[in-house]
Amino acid sequence: MAIVPDILRFIAAALLIGAAPAAAQAPKPGAELNRAWAAGYRAAFVCSSLWNGGGKPITAIERDELTGIYPEIESDVRALEADVDEGAKRVSVIYRDDMPPRIAEWTGREGCVTLPIGARAGAAQTSLPRRPDLDGQPWPFGDKGANWLAPNGMTAFEQTAIDMGRFGGRTSSLLIVKNGRIALERYWGGHDIHTAQRTFSVAKSMAATLIGYAVQQGAIDVTKPAMIAEWQSPGDPRAAITTEQLMRMASGLTSDTAGNRSDAIYMGGASVRQWTTQWPLLNPPNSRYRYANNDTLLATLSLKAALKKAGMPLDPAAFFDRLGMTRTFVEHDKDGDYILSSQVWTTARDLARLGLLYEQDGMWQGERLLSENWRRFVTTASGPQPDGAFGYGAGFWLLDKSDGVPADAFGAFGNRGQYVIVIPSHALVIVRQGYDDDKARLDIAKLVAAVVAADGNDRRYSKGG
Repeated sequence: MAIVPDILRFIAAALLIGAAPAAAQAPKPGAELNRAWAAGYRAAFVCSSLWNGGGKPITAIERDELTGIYPEIESDVRALEADVDEGAKRVSVIYRDDMPPRIAEWTGREGCVTLPIGARAGAAQTSLPRRPDLDGQPWPFGDKGANWLAPNGMTAFEQTAIDMGRFGGRTSSLLIVKNGRIALERYWGGHDIHTAQRTFSVAKSMAATLIGYAVQQGAIDVTKPAMIAEWQSPGDPRAAITTEQLMRMASGLTSDTAGNRSDAIYMGGASVRQWTTQWPLLNPPNSRYRYANNDTLLATLSLKAALKKAGMPLDPAAFFDRLGMTRTFVEHDKDGDYILSSQVWTTARDLARLGLLYEQDGMWQGERLLSENWRRFVTTASGPQPDGAFGYGAGFWLLDKSDGVPADAFGAFGNRGQYVIVIPSHALVIVRQGYDDDKARLDIAKLVAAVVAADGNDRRYSKGG
């Protein structure tokens, strides 16, 4: 059932081949497309790394963002050169002499937009207002008073940070929030509180949060069929798929690979709507679990349509600013559809704020942003479940089968080792960011168990401390 995407990939590759010199042999379509996607990957990651959050120097981008990636494009990503235009906030990468460069442009408020293959500069809206500066506000809205005053002697949490090597992977940040304030915060590799990294699939939990906010406002009922215009033709079986089934990875839709890699969107600059709505149904909805980027992207399109019907915009930046997450950049395609399956850049502290919203059961600064049952909804396994050590709720993973981990622990998981773990029974939020790869991966269950053990051995962080 991967025929449809295979055909689209072949057509895209055919369009990229162009004319080759008579004496040279034309590259295979797959290699040519991979090079175009590699150029898009480099443009996108350099753009977002440079200007989202506190920014990173090129040398750090080369070390962190452009290594440990898909093997079929990594050599091209490393070989191609990025032309950075600081004035225009634009990154261009030439991959062929007879085609326009791949371009990513920074908007100022919603990160970078990767333009489609063949598009020229200026196709993305730029110079949107910058995010507000809330750093001087009290924690958690701002950064003032965020940390517990250091207790006498080394804490058990600090020992966990010292021992990070035994948990595996390549860590860039570890942050532990206990009873609402930061009990431990460590950074490696030149990172700091303002360094934004790509969330990868932690973005799916952010999408679930935005949907939860719309539920609280009465703008969407996730148990009803998703509002996808392309599925409304008479006789289309996909019209019965609900937003909840999309959130639970139980849509029954076709996906070409495990995880449903969305290269055409992430690296090719393809339209979210064009790419996601064309997949056919393979299984009855709610009959099989199949982790898929497209399901989250489709749930976000349904959210956007529901909000539009209610006379409201889908504005992730405005929502996250309400949480003080002003260095969280939700990026979108050239048509303005958000890529909330993976394409979000944020800091460790902003991820801690997201975790606190759930640890506080949807309350923020005395205001209810998520309905009273939303945390229970997203952390309840309902319908088909994945194989393996972790269960799945609605946009969040469940750690209820892990040794030494409380049964109510749940989290947002992202590729390359991005994690936000929430344990309400212990008033704990754990954030870990990294640059893991196939050779070195974090054991998140082992880390969480160690933090829980440390919490049990150290009572110096109390509500009144």
